[in-house]
Amino acid sequence: MNINIPQSYFSKLMRAVVEFELIENGDRILIGVSGGKDSIFLTYALAILRERLKKDFSIAAFTVNPQFDEPFDTDAIAAFCKSLDVSYEVVDVDIAGTIAAQDDKSPCFTCAFFRRGAVNRYAAEHNMNKVAYAHHHDDAVETFLMSLFYSGQLNTFRPKTYLERTNLTVIRPLVYFREQELIDAIRYHGFTPLPSPCPHNGNTTRQTVKELIARLGVENPLLYDHLSAGMREGALGELWPATKTRKEMEKTYRTFMQRA
Repeated sequence: MNINIPQSYFSKLMRAVVEFELIENGDRILIGVSGGKDSIFLTYALAILRERLKKDFSIAAFTVNPQFDEPFDTDAIAAFCKSLDVSYEVVDVDIAGTIAAQDDKSPCFTCAFFRRGAVNRYAAEHNMNKVAYAHHHDDAVETFLMSLFYSGQLNTFRPKTYLERTNLTVIRPLVYFREQELIDAIRYHGFTPLPSPCPHNGNTTRQTVKELIARLGVENPLLYDHLSAGMREGALGELWPATKTRKEMEKTYRTFMQRA
C-alpha cells in the first residue's frame, strides 16, 4: 500500500514527535483505535513514520469493544490495519454494563476509565512500552476549558505522560492537528470512520464546550488562539493565593478580636 500525507501534515506530525520526544529506538507502541477519524488517521500517520524515520520502533493497534447496544463491526478496522501491515486485536469489555450499574457517575468518565485500563493492561501483557492516543489540538483546548468550568483547575492532558504504576508512557502525536484537518484527511484517503456505538454520543459535556467555543469564536476570532496559548506553562499571570485553612488564619484572626 502506497501511503503518504501532505507535507504540511507531516510537518505537524514531526513537530510533535520532535518537540515532545515521543518516539525512541526500541519503542513498542500500542495504538488505541476506536474506528473514528482520529484514531484511524493516527494509525496511518504512525505507519508513515515507521517507514520514514531513522528509528527502530514497532506499532500495533488495539480496540476495546464497549458492548453497547449499537452494533460495532470492526472488520473495516482490521482490513485497514492489515493494509498497513499493522497487527490488530479487539477485546470485549463490558463498559455498557458498568455504566448501567453506576448511574450516579458520569458515563464518559466511567467509559474512559475502563477503556484506559483495558488498553494499559493489554500493552503491559504484550510487552509494549508506549500507548498512543489520537487526541488532537481541539481536544486539548476543550479539556482545558472543561477543567476550569467543571473542576476549578487550569489543566489539560500533556503530549507525553509517564504512568509510573504501569511503567507505560502515553504519547499523543496528533496534538498539533486541528480536528477539521483530520476530517479532511480521512475523506481524502477514502476511509469511512465507524459510527460511535456510544448512546451518549453528541450529548456530552465535551460537546457542550465544543459548541460554546465555536459560538464565542464567531464574535471573537482570536478566542481559540487565546485558549491555546493559555494551556502553556508560561501563560500564568497573576492569580489569587491558595485558600488558607481555618488553622492557618487563626493567629491573624485573633489579632482582630483581642485587645492589645
